[in-house]
Amino acid sequence: MKRIEAVNDFVIKFANVNGSGSASANELFAKSFLRMGIPVSPRNIFPSNIQGLPTWYEVRVTEKGHLGRRGGVDLMVAMNPQTWAEDVKELDPGGYLFYDNTKPLPQSRFRDDIHVIGMPLTEICNATYTDSRERQLFKNILYVGALAGMMGVEPEVIAELIGEQYKGKEKLLKPNLNAFKMGLDYARNHLKDAMGLKAKRAYAVGDKIFIEGNAAAALGCLYGGATVCAWYPITPSSSLAEAFQRSCSKLRVDKDSGKNKFAIIQAEDELASIGIVVGAGWNGARAFTATAGPGISLMSEFIGLAYFAEIPAVIIDVQRGGPSTGMPTRTQQSDVMKCAYASHGDTKHVLLFPEDPYECFEMGAQAFDLAERLQTPVFMMTDLDIGMNQRLCNPLVWDDARRYDRGKLMTEKMLEAGMEFGRYLDVDGDGIPYRTLPGTHPTKGAYFTRGTSRNAYAAYSEAGPDYVYNMQRLLKKFETAKTLVPKPVLTPSKEPARFGCIYYGSTSPAMHEALESLSQNGIFVNALRIRAFPFQDEIFDFVQSHSKVFVVEQNRDAQLKTLLVNDAGINPASLISVLHYDGTPITARFITEEIAQIVTALNVRPIKKDKAA
Repeated sequence: MKRIEAVNDFVIKFANVNGSGSASANELFAKSFLRMGIPVSPRNIFPSNIQGLPTWYEVRVTEKGHLGRRGGVDLMVAMNPQTWAEDVKELDPGGYLFYDNTKPLPQSRFRDDIHVIGMPLTEICNATYTDSRERQLFKNILYVGALAGMMGVEPEVIAELIGEQYKGKEKLLKPNLNAFKMGLDYARNHLKDAMGLKAKRAYAVGDKIFIEGNAAAALGCLYGGATVCAWYPITPSSSLAEAFQRSCSKLRVDKDSGKNKFAIIQAEDELASIGIVVGAGWNGARAFTATAGPGISLMSEFIGLAYFAEIPAVIIDVQRGGPSTGMPTRTQQSDVMKCAYASHGDTKHVLLFPEDPYECFEMGAQAFDLAERLQTPVFMMTDLDIGMNQRLCNPLVWDDARRYDRGKLMTEKMLEAGMEFGRYLDVDGDGIPYRTLPGTHPTKGAYFTRGTSRNAYAAYSEAGPDYVYNMQRLLKKFETAKTLVPKPVLTPSKEPARFGCIYYGSTSPAMHEALESLSQNGIFVNALRIRAFPFQDEIFDFVQSHSKVFVVEQNRDAQLKTLLVNDAGINPASLISVLHYDGTPITARFITEEIAQIVTALNVRPIKKDKAA
């Protein structure tokens, strides 16, 4: 059987048991490629319990810099008997299966079109260690050493990473280094030329940084001026609030007094969390909460209050599989409709769609400017794939000359000058009224904040014209938001294209690779990445300029497509959904195959380079 031969371009998947200590070893192995200058994109696929269930760790290595999931596996490190059949099935023909052969398995457990590499990991550990926990933990480091030996990963790089991981813990450092060397020596002595996947030092990483989306978003909130975070723990957003806590402890503490210049509150539930955020926003603080889909459901009533009373609030939704409890540790883009129209009655909310940690930082800061400029809740729609996985991205940049946009704040000086104040009075024609903060003036500028209908001066009113005035003004404000939110990004095809494709968020890296693959097969597609809702006219124009437009998203019900039809006035007949929603991040192969099949079904043949499909 011909084997896969590749240098700096392959997919490795580790199949382990949750709680076995494998995650840190697998992450260490992934980072070793980075240290050798080879771009890498790891993804941790883990269960929602503490230990005992299957867990996988997938590592995409490619010098080309693709950061999305490719699809398929070239090397499976099969350490979990429970998932053996599933793991073996996932391998591409000619791929490699690495396993613990302390107890040899019958030939029927393998495939004829793959290459099997066995190493007696348990036997080696049992002969070396007496403690049962050590036997388990060092088994992971053993296979890291063996893989490094077979693939040509520089041992010094992994030794350096182990040294960094156990710095100050000498009792752990030496035995880990010894276990790594045992695995390395075994591979060199017994597994020479067993594998055709090789790592070779490159210089393709450049100045990119390696960071989780949640950590980047937390920094964005801090640099964006947030001083209040109220949250309730929920996967996969908890690490965002925790990262904000760590950053504030370093950067938001008064140097002279040692007092904190921030407030982070773990509330009793999600409803209390958003209530605190709304109260802080009303008082003039920049405040946010981090949550997931179930939290959004619970927060809906307060979100409606903030929308109707026009109070700034930032909500970061790290999306996961739903509905109900769904799949807490899997990724989806399934909260789009829920957040766009959160709460009862007629509501429309601003949504931001970051594609990577860099945009999590950028939009995390921008969300507060938008919330205060528009006096409304603003949602940043990230997801587990971006939030909880480390990703290569451009360095996070902040301009110290940047000033916060506090929006239309009526000051004491303005009130003293006799400027008319009506809390919900549209004086500029953009739908956005002036607001005052508590304590602005001892006698002027006060108003009653209510969730019931009122007139332009905040006085209670159920008169139809007053209600219609406010509802129409809120629509006008939403139109104003179109001019403020990030514009879509166009990726034109190298050749003229009849087809377009719309995508957003974490779908982006796989989408770009798929576009490249499609063009190599004579299918040319112009692509537009949507970065925000409300939708700008450029999106409508993009759809109008193509015969058909694919809408690629990670949910069952084509939620972005529904929004495009409902709010952008797009003819649904011109849109074709490409949907992926099994909880794993979408792959380039999936997108490529789906679009290619649809193009074929439309009787459009991939054509030569001088023509366009």
